[in-house]
Amino acid sequence: MTESVMATGPRVRPLKDTYLNKGTVASWLLTTDHKRIAILYMASITFFFFIGGAAATLFRIELFTPQGDFLSDDAYNRLFTIHGVVMVWFFLIPAIPTTLGNFILPLAIGAKDVAFPRLNLFSWYLNITGGVLTTLTILLGGVDTGWTFYTPYSTLFSNSYVALAAAGVFVTGFSTIATAVNFITTIHMLRAPGMTWFRLPLFVWSLYTVSIIMVLATPVLAMVLLLIAVERVLGVPIFEPTRGGDPILFQHLFWFYSHPAVYIMLLPPMGVVSEIITCFARRRVFGYAAMVWALAGIAVISFFVWGHHMFVAGISPYSALVFSFLSYMVAVPSAIKVFNWTATMYRGQITFEASMIYALGFVGLFTMGGLTGLFLASIPIDIHVTDTYFVVAHFHYIMVGGSVSAFFGGLHYWWPKITGRMYPEAWARFAAILMFFCFNFTFFPQFIMGYLGMPRRYHVYPPEFQVYHVMSSAGASVLAAAYLLPMFYLGRSLLWGEKAPDNPWGATGLEWQTTSPPPRDNFARPLRVDDGPYCYHPEETGPEAEPREPHRPQGTYV
Repeated sequence: MTESVMATGPRVRPLKDTYLNKGTVASWLLTTDHKRIAILYMASITFFFFIGGAAATLFRIELFTPQGDFLSDDAYNRLFTIHGVVMVWFFLIPAIPTTLGNFILPLAIGAKDVAFPRLNLFSWYLNITGGVLTTLTILLGGVDTGWTFYTPYSTLFSNSYVALAAAGVFVTGFSTIATAVNFITTIHMLRAPGMTWFRLPLFVWSLYTVSIIMVLATPVLAMVLLLIAVERVLGVPIFEPTRGGDPILFQHLFWFYSHPAVYIMLLPPMGVVSEIITCFARRRVFGYAAMVWALAGIAVISFFVWGHHMFVAGISPYSALVFSFLSYMVAVPSAIKVFNWTATMYRGQITFEASMIYALGFVGLFTMGGLTGLFLASIPIDIHVTDTYFVVAHFHYIMVGGSVSAFFGGLHYWWPKITGRMYPEAWARFAAILMFFCFNFTFFPQFIMGYLGMPRRYHVYPPEFQVYHVMSSAGASVLAAAYLLPMFYLGRSLLWGEKAPDNPWGATGLEWQTTSPPPRDNFARPLRVDDGPYCYHPEETGPEAEPREPHRPQGTYV
């Protein structure tokens, strides 16, 4: 690995004061520094990840045997519900935007902070408040509706704490909106001089497009959760069919938000992977403009495909055909990104640092998840596998396999910048490889048993499916170790890790032109951007055959 070539102009003396210095508990809890708020988010999402993971551990133990001899029916329902609610809304959706996004976005565009620092801190407190309300249901007895809160069960029949769980998700939705408004304003107003729209790094583009989805889609979720509370608490017959309500209306509203939410979990990982692949292949991103328009295309089309979740719900055949066609269409910009990542690596000087292995794992798992998504876009196949483990496997390949791989990849990529310390590369590579193989060992058998007819959300099942459940549970046990391993060696690096240079990977982004870790105001002097991103070799050429030519930084100090 080569150290960075400094920006042209006079060499700037590294600042001794960093954002990590002079920190009391109060200074962290009242901070308006985007970098510290990113660390606060990282702590909170890690806490929620453990809650969701603990629930998954318990019901995977139950599924070792087909008799249902560990958990009761009700306990099993409450476990998979809290697993889904916590992992979707308190880990997967905020994971990359609120942590890596919060930390890197101002640095990547040459800004001192986000546009609204106080709103940024307030969004974290909203997220914590929502998480506390939702996890409080565990202490009170849990929720048994599934993470989708389907009516009329959630409004008429469930005797669990549905309103409290929905209130927690409702509150955290405002945190999501606040973060999105902050990011959109920051990208519009605070870019460094010369940072035109088509000089933005792809990670910044991914945060911009996902923020638009958050602003447009999240209010719909807030509205439908409020309607659940109104019907459940006040008895207003909004979804109750016996009194003139329409339970299918709930599904339309819920999935109008929740399918774009799939891309809330996917677009930031796509941006992270783009940054990693171009760095460790030492290549300009192939088809930069196409990658930008693919992000925008995914954001737009995602709002028109919610109906494929409802092929068995009673929608008209004509609507089903339209939604099926649009569901195939959303695969086009996704495929563009996979092809362009592959072309970026073609004839590149690829090195396999841990973050690159995580990124390649994302590409593989996302491709598998996307291809199986085409099966679910086909009406007859979807009818056959609806509410089976095929859907569970598809969902986890996209949401967990893809998003978590990219999250760990980005965390390792920017860890030297965040902490000023290097981590043990050998352990990190081992964890990345272990995660990829154990994830496939956990979830690929679920495609098979789902296609064979094993329904999801059943803890008592026919014995012929036991072998698949044992494989999944065994794989999940080792996968948990792969998830936990980075916590140990990254934590150890904070105390004993080698001090990181300002640019250990020889990357080109603006964030690598400040100290590691950065100072409070990010840069010693203002920056001017005079070129596009990813200048690892001259335009219209490939990298030289010699090892790692020095890159040209994107910006210069003024």
